[in-house]
Amino acid sequence: MLKTGGSASLSLNLREKRAYSLLSGIDAAHALFCRGEHRPYSADERGSMALDRIEKTVKQLVFTVQDYTLFAIRAVLNLFTPPVYWSDFILQGDIVGVGSTTIVLFAGFFTGGVLAVQSAATLAAFGATAVTGRFVSLSMIRELGAVLTGIMVSGRNASSMASELGSMVVTEQIDAMRALGVDPMRKLVTPRIYATVVTLFFLTIVADFCGILGGAAVTVFMSHQNGAQYFNQAYQFLAFPDILQGLIKPVCFGFIIASVGCFYGMRTTGGTQGVGQSTIKAVVIASVSIIFIDLLISTFMVGIFSR
Repeated sequence: MLKTGGSASLSLNLREKRAYSLLSGIDAAHALFCRGEHRPYSADERGSMALDRIEKTVKQLVFTVQDYTLFAIRAVLNLFTPPVYWSDFILQGDIVGVGSTTIVLFAGFFTGGVLAVQSAATLAAFGATAVTGRFVSLSMIRELGAVLTGIMVSGRNASSMASELGSMVVTEQIDAMRALGVDPMRKLVTPRIYATVVTLFFLTIVADFCGILGGAAVTVFMSHQNGAQYFNQAYQFLAFPDILQGLIKPVCFGFIIASVGCFYGMRTTGGTQGVGQSTIKAVVIASVSIIFIDLLISTFMVGIFSR
C-alpha cells in the first residue's frame, strides 16, 4: 500500500511540474507577443510599409495590363491562321446576339421614353418642344444606344464567359484540351470575341431604333405632339459624324466585353470561390472600361468633326 501511494505521489509531482513548465512557457510567449504587438512603428518604418504597398499595387496593375494586352493580341491574330472554329463562332453569336435581344429591346425603348419625357419638360420652358425628336435621336445614336447596350451585354455575357471559362479551368478541362492538342485560345476565346463584336454592332442598331420608337410613343400618346413632326426632326438633323460615332463604339465595346470576360475566366484560381471572384472582376472592369473608352472616342470624334 505504501509503495503504491509513493508512486502515485511521484506521478502527481511530475504532472504538476509539467503543467507548471507549460504554463510558464505560455506566459513567456504571451509576454513576448504583447511586447512585439504594442511596439510602435517609427516614421521611417510606416513610410516604408506604405511605399511597399503602393509599389506592389502598381506592379500588379502593370503586369495585369501587360498580360491582358498579350492575351487580346493573340486572340485577334488567331482568326488569320488555321484552324478557325467557325461553328463555335456561330454558336457564340447565337448566345450573345439572340440571347441579348430581349433586354436590349426593352432597355432601348424605355430609355427613349425617358429621354422624351425629360426633354419635353425642359424644352417646354423655351417653347421648343418641337425638337424633341431631334434630341432623342441624337442622344440615342451618339451615346446612349451603344453605351446601354454595351453595359447590358457586359452584365449578361461577360459574367457568363468568365464563369464558364473559370469553371473549365478549375475542373482542369482546359488542361485536358491542351493534352489532346487543342488550343483553348482558338477554341474558346477567339470565337467569343469576334461573335461579340459582330452581334453588339447590330444590337446597338436595334437599341437605337427602339429608343427612337420609345420616344415617339411618349411624345405622341403622353405629350400629345405630332408624330410626323417628331420623326421628321429625328431624321433630318442626323449627320454622318453622328452615325459614324454611334457605329464605331459598339465595335470597341464588344471587343472589351468578350476579351475582359475571357481574360479573367482563363486566369481563375482557387476553386468555386475563384470563379465568383473572376465573374465579379470581369463585369466591373468591362463596365468601367466601356465608359472610359466612350469618353475617349467621343472626345476624339468631336475634336475631328468640330473643325
